Amino acid sequence: MKTSFQIGRIMGIPIRLHITFLLILPVFVLAFAGNPAPFFGDIQPAGLRYMLSTAAVLLLFAGILVHEVMHSYFAIRNGVKVQNITLLLLGGVSSMSEIPRNPSVEWKMAFVGPATSLVIGGALVFAYEMVVPGFNAGDPYLRLLWLTGTINLMLGIFNLIPAFPMDGGRILRAWLAGRMPYVQATHTAAYVGKMFAFTMGIAGLLIPNIWLILIAFFIYIGASEEEKGTEIAFTLEGVSVRDIMSEDVVSVPPDMSIAGLVDLMFEEKHMGYPVVERGSLIGIVTFSDVRNIPREKRGEVRVSDVMSPRVLSVSPGDRAVDVLKLLNSNGIGRTIVIQDGRVVGIVSRTDLVRSIQLLS
Repeated sequence: MKTSFQIGRIMGIPIRLHITFLLILPVFVLAFAGNPAPFFGDIQPAGLRYMLSTAAVLLLFAGILVHEVMHSYFAIRNGVKVQNITLLLLGGVSSMSEIPRNPSVEWKMAFVGPATSLVIGGALVFAYEMVVPGFNAGDPYLRLLWLTGTINLMLGIFNLIPAFPMDGGRILRAWLAGRMPYVQATHTAAYVGKMFAFTMGIAGLLIPNIWLILIAFFIYIGASEEEKGTEIAFTLEGVSVRDIMSEDVVSVPPDMSIAGLVDLMFEEKHMGYPVVERGSLIGIVTFSDVRNIPREKRGEVRVSDVMSPRVLSVSPGDRAVDVLKLLNSNGIGRTIVIQDGRVVGIVSRTDLVRSIQLLS
C-alpha cells in the first residue's frame, strides 16, 4: 500500500505527505480548538475558533517543511543528493542518499534546521512583542502570531536534543566523530538517544502522557535504525555489485506458463527471474507475482500476464550499499544487473544479507 503521496517540488526535490500526517492533522486542529489561551478554545464564534486552529496547524507544518528544506539546501550545496522530503506524524524527514562523514559538514547540515526554526520563531515572537509586550489573549490573530512563533522556537529547541533521529543526535555524532572512529561515534550517540528515549518513556508512563510515550518510541526506533544503517554502510564500504551478484542468471520467456515457472522455481531455488524476449529484457517475475494464481489456472496463465514490466536495474560498478537502499526504498527483493544493454547478473536481498554477515 502506498503510504505517502507527492504534493509538489521545491528545488527539484519531491515533497510528500505521509498518511500519518493526514491522520494527525485533525487531531491537532481539535486539540488547538479545545484548549484555552494560548490556544483558541475560548474564542467565539466556533467557526473562527476552528479556522484559527487549522491555520495554526498548517503554519506549524509549514515551519517543519522550511526546516527540512534548509537541511536539504545545505546537503545539496555539499554534494549530497536529496531524494525527497516527507512530512510525517511527528515532523518531517529529508531522505538523503547518504549522510556526509565529514564531521564539520555533518554538524552544520544538522544545525541549519533547528537554527532556521529558532530564527523563524524568534522573529514572530519579536514581532508580537513589538505590538503587544507580554502575552495578551485579546486579539485572536495576534494570538495566532504568538503561538506560531512559540511553536517554532519549541521545534528548534526540541530538535537540538542530543538523540537520534533529531538533529541534536547528528550534531553529537559529528562532535564525537572528531574524537573517535565514525562507527564508534554512532554507537555512542545512538546509546545516548536510546537512554533519553527510555527516560522519556518512563516519564510518559508515570505522568501519564501518551505523547511522551509516542515520542520516546520514535526516538528509540530512530536511534536503532541510524546505528544499524551506519554499521551496514561501513560493512559494505568498498563492495561493488560485481563482487556480490549472481552471474548465472536464469531468464524466462514471456509465454511460459505459471505452472512451468513454479516448477522452475522449485528446481533452481530462486524466487525471481528476468523475463527476456528475443534477447531484450522486458520485465521481471517473482514468487509474489504468481502465488495468488489458483493452482488450476497456472497452466493457462502466462508469465507476461503477471510480470512487472518496470525493472529497476543497476550496473556492475555500482556500490552494494546503494543497491540495498534501492531495494529497501522500493520494497523489492532483487534487481537486475545490466552492462552494455545485456543482463549480466542479478542481486537479491539475500545476496546482500549474506555479504554483510560474512564481512562482519
